[in-house]
Amino acid sequence: MVMQETEQVVDFKVASQLGLSKDEFDHICDVLGREPNFTELSIYSVMWSEHCSYKNSIKYLKTLPRDGGRLLVAAGEENAGLIDIGDGIACAFKIESHNHPSAIEPYQGAATGVGGIHRDIFTMGARPIAALNSLRFGDPSSAHMRHLVKGVVSGIGDYGNCLGVPTVGGEVYFDPCYQQNILVNAMSVGIVKIGETVSACADGPGNPVFIVGSATGRDGIHGATFASADLTEDSAEDLPAVQVGDPFQEKLLLEASLEIIKTGAVVGMQDMGAAGITCSTSEMSAKSGTGMRINLDLVPTRQKNMHAWEILLSESQERMLVVVEKGKESEILKVFDKWDLECSQIGEVTNSGRLEYYRHGEKVADVPAHSLVLGGGAPVYDREYNRPTYMDQIKAFDPPKKSLAELVGIAKKIISSPNVASKRWVYEQYDHTVRTGNTNTNEPSDATIIRLKDSDKSLAVTVDCNSAYVYADPYKGALIAVSEAARNIRCSGAIPLGVTNCLNFGNPYNPEVYYQFVNALKGMGDACRKYNTPVTGGNVSFYNQSVLKDKTEPVFPTPTIGMVGLLEDPKLRTTIPFKKTGDIIVLLGPLPLNAHSSVYVREILDNRLTLCPDFELEMEYKVQMMMTDLIHRSLIQGAHDVSEGGLFTTLMESAMAGRLGFSVSIPNESRGDIFLFSESQSRIVISVSLENFKTIEDLADKQGIPFLRLGVVTSSSLSIEGMDLGHLSEWNNLYQNTLSTILDQ
Repeated sequence: MVMQETEQVVDFKVASQLGLSKDEFDHICDVLGREPNFTELSIYSVMWSEHCSYKNSIKYLKTLPRDGGRLLVAAGEENAGLIDIGDGIACAFKIESHNHPSAIEPYQGAATGVGGIHRDIFTMGARPIAALNSLRFGDPSSAHMRHLVKGVVSGIGDYGNCLGVPTVGGEVYFDPCYQQNILVNAMSVGIVKIGETVSACADGPGNPVFIVGSATGRDGIHGATFASADLTEDSAEDLPAVQVGDPFQEKLLLEASLEIIKTGAVVGMQDMGAAGITCSTSEMSAKSGTGMRINLDLVPTRQKNMHAWEILLSESQERMLVVVEKGKESEILKVFDKWDLECSQIGEVTNSGRLEYYRHGEKVADVPAHSLVLGGGAPVYDREYNRPTYMDQIKAFDPPKKSLAELVGIAKKIISSPNVASKRWVYEQYDHTVRTGNTNTNEPSDATIIRLKDSDKSLAVTVDCNSAYVYADPYKGALIAVSEAARNIRCSGAIPLGVTNCLNFGNPYNPEVYYQFVNALKGMGDACRKYNTPVTGGNVSFYNQSVLKDKTEPVFPTPTIGMVGLLEDPKLRTTIPFKKTGDIIVLLGPLPLNAHSSVYVREILDNRLTLCPDFELEMEYKVQMMMTDLIHRSLIQGAHDVSEGGLFTTLMESAMAGRLGFSVSIPNESRGDIFLFSESQSRIVISVSLENFKTIEDLADKQGIPFLRLGVVTSSSLSIEGMDLGHLSEWNNLYQNTLSTILDQ
C-alpha cells in the first residue's frame, strides 16, 4: 500500500499547478490504476516536463542522423556522445543549456551549468579535458545586462578554473531579443580508453544502489519545471529553483568516480542533474528493464524534515547515483572515504520494473520506471506549426552605394561591434591552460586545437550558430550553423567527426516557434548527413522568451552546434595569421552578390528583416574538401573563414594576428560595400606563397571552385584599392578594447 506522506488532496487543479495537462493527469491515473498521491504526482511533473521528457521535440530529434561515422554509441544511449578517435581512445562530448537559472541568478546559474555538463562526461568514465560555451546577451550597454554578463562569465570561469578543466573556446553574441532571456550553453569534451566506459544502467537485481557526493538540500527543487516554462517579470520569485555549485567538491567527485571505475565494482553510474534522484533512478532502471527499492531515510540531507518529494526532486549539485556489484561495496566505500566524500547505500536494484520509494518506514511512491522516461510512457506530441508572419516582411535589401572613404568609416564601426570585436574581456577570465597543458595556444585557428598527451593527434573543437540567419530562414540558417562549424574544423587542418547540439527556441505551443524548430532540424539533419557528422546528443531548451505585460517575444531560434574534429598530424595544423610579407592573399569561394543579414545591414544600416545570406550546400562542401586537400599538400600558409563582419573583418583579423598588413583590390564587377561586408557563405581567405599560387589556382579551376587573387601581405601598411587605412595599431585598439570599455562601465 502506498501511503500519503502529505495530506494535500491531489486533483487536476494541483496537477496543473505542477505543469501537467488534463490529458497527462488522466494518463497518470491510467498508468497507476488509481489517482497518484502528491509525491507521485510530483515525480511525474518533473519527468514529464519539457526539460526531461522532450515531449514536444523527440519526434523531430529522431530525424537527425544518430549513428554512423565513428560513433561508438547511438545518440541518447548514454550521458554523452562517444566517438572513436583511433589508437584505442574515444572522445566523449556534449553541450547543454542552463538558460533560465542564469537569467535569474547569473553566477550560480552558469557555474552549475558547467558543473553539470562535466559530470555527464566523467560519469561515463572519461576525464574532461576542455570546456567551451555559447553565450547570448542583450544590449551590453545596459546596467542590467552588464550585471548578467559579468555574473555568467565569472560563474563559468570560477567553476572551470577551480575544477581544473580549461575553457578553450566559444562564442558570444549580443542582440535585443536576448534582453530578458539570455542563453548560456556549456560544452564539455573528455577522453577515455575504449572499453573503459561506464553505462547509465541498473543491471542485476540485488545489486546495491549508492548516492555519492554532496548532501541533498532544497536547492534546485522543480528546477526542471522552472526550465519548462516562460520567463516573466515575476520569475525572480523562482530563485530557489537555482542550484548552488561547489567546484572543489566536484573535483573530488571527479577523481573518486574515475577511481571507482578502475576497481571493476561499478555496474552503472549516472549524474544527478535535472529532477535529481527521480531522474537517475528512473532512467537507469528503465534502461536495464529493472526497478529499484529506495529508502529515502538513508539519503544524506542538508536540511531537517525534508519531505519525500523534496528529496526526490532536489537538484542539489555534485551528486551521482552508482549501482555497485553486490559483494564489492567495500571497494567503493574505501575510495570515497579516501576522497572524504559521502557515500551511502540508499537501496537496491529489483526485478519488479517499478520504483518503490520509502520514507519513515512507509512506501510513499510506487511507479513503473518505464512510464517516466523518454521512449517509455512519457507523452510525445507533434505540435501545429505555421510559417511566421514576420517572414512575409523579410525581403532583399540593396544598401545605398557608398564611396571608398565612407566604407573605411563603416569598417571601423563594424570592427567595433560587440558581435565582431574581440571577446578578450570574456576569455581572459578563463584559464585555458589549467591542469592539462593540452591546449595549443601559440597562434589562433578557426577551431580550438587540443593536443592529446602521448599522441601526435589533436582534437579540433568549436561551437557555432548565427541565430540571425536562423531567424531569417530556419532551414538555411541551420544548414549554415553546421557548415560553419565544419568549415572552422577544416580550416584548422582537422576532419569533422561528430556534432552535439543545444536547441534554444521559444514556446513550442506557439505555431510560429514550432515552425522554426521543425525547419531548423531539417536543415541540421541535411547538413550533418552531408558532412558525415552524426548528432551524438545534446539538449532541447524551449520557452526561451520574454513574457512582458503587453507582448511575448521569443528569442531568435538558436540551434547551437558543438562539433568535434580530429587532427591526425600536428604538421597539418593551420592557423589564422598572415605569415610572410609578399604572400598572396586569395579568396576561395563565390563572390558575394548581397549583404543580407550581415552586421553591416543589421547593425550599421539598422535593417533586421533581410534575407538569410547566400548559401549553397554543394558549393560549401566542395570548398571544404578543397581546403583539406590544400592543407594535406602543404600548399597554404594560413586560412580564415569569412563570417561575422564579412571579408574586411577576416582580412583584419588575419593581419592583427600576424602583425602584418595587407594590400587588396576590389573586383571591377563588385560593389565595395557588398564585397567587403557581405556575410555570404562558403568563403575562405587563404595566404599562399608565390610559388604555390598557380598550383592552387589550377586545382580550383579543375574542381569548379571560384578563386580570386585579392592582393598581398605587406610588412605593416593597410590599403584597399590603394587607399591608406592607417596604422594596424589603431584597428587593433578598436578591435581589442571596444567590448571591454562597454562592459567595464
